[in-house]
Amino acid sequence: MNGWATFHSDLLEQSPLILMGLTKTLQLTAIISLSGLLLGIVIFYASLSRNNTLRCFINAYISFFIGMPLIVLLFLIYFGLPQWGIKLSPFQVAVFGFSLNVAAYNAAYLTSAYNGLDHAQMEAARAQGFSPRQIFKLITLPQVMRLSVPALTNQVIGNLKDSSVAFLIQYTEFFARIQELAATNFQFFKAYLLAAIVYLALVSVIVIAARLIEKRLVIPGFTS
Repeated sequence: MNGWATFHSDLLEQSPLILMGLTKTLQLTAIISLSGLLLGIVIFYASLSRNNTLRCFINAYISFFIGMPLIVLLFLIYFGLPQWGIKLSPFQVAVFGFSLNVAAYNAAYLTSAYNGLDHAQMEAARAQGFSPRQIFKLITLPQVMRLSVPALTNQVIGNLKDSSVAFLIQYTEFFARIQELAATNFQFFKAYLLAAIVYLALVSVIVIAARLIEKRLVIPGFTS
């Protein structure tokens, strides 16, 4: 009981810092989810180009960033770029590194959804004089976005969980504050259990929101 009392006391004392860390985690997750989605759409659009060189470059980009461990990418930017005279803050490194990584995954999800479409509708649009950009904006993108909701949701969940590695580049997000709490009283099990509960609660909120979105955006004729 004394251990729990000590932990509870330290938790209350450090709660402002922990809440600040949680805010930073949510902020980072929201930013990289949005930037990763927008960049992923751009990469996906480029992958549809008839230019073989551009398509090869896009495929190389996706393979490179999906294949590289995220922590290696963050370390490469955080510790490597200063040797070239480029120094970024931990937050900037996290946003930049995560966005490059997340965009590659999102582009792959959108491509998979695109491959499942009936391409006859794109041919019909071309026959009616639609430009490639109009076809992408009005026909392709709305459908692949709707079909990719489950995959994109899983990516947002992954972004939330992966944000915990940002403490390794000195970004004081939620898990970094939990580490400080655990180091204060050496109640590691209690501190990490608290972190697990908080992450689980946040993931549950994302899943519920995604299910509601998925129901509203379901495409007739497609089943999950």
